[in-house]
Amino acid sequence: MLKQQSHIVAPIPDELKERAYYTVEELRSRGKADKQAIDKLYNLIIEMTEEGLDFFFLEPLRRLNASSMMMGMARVGISSMVKGSRMVVHKVLKKLDDKSLAAILDFIEEIICEAEEG
Repeated sequence: MLKQQSHIVAPIPDELKERAYYTVEELRSRGKADKQAIDKLYNLIIEMTEEGLDFFFLEPLRRLNASSMMMGMARVGISSMVKGSRMVVHKVLKKLDDKSLAAILDFIEEIICEAEEG
């Protein structure tokens, strides 16, 4: 579905990409939205969120050689966004059933794109 729409992109480290694929595969094969699955999914979503926020909000400032004060203010704002995200993600995931888990795993696979060669 995403491939048919224009979208913005945030790079993630290869290690996170591999862990995301592994986590999706592991949770899909188990098929249960139990506490262990929810904890793994929660940690993955939060880490991916942090990577995206860093890229979209801090990377432009780094490229502009923003002052340390400006970077600090931006980090405080992002920290607040992450805290809010953590609460929302936690509340949503703790009510997850097996079918919803599969839908979220599909979504995670859909949003991860391989890097182009060259």
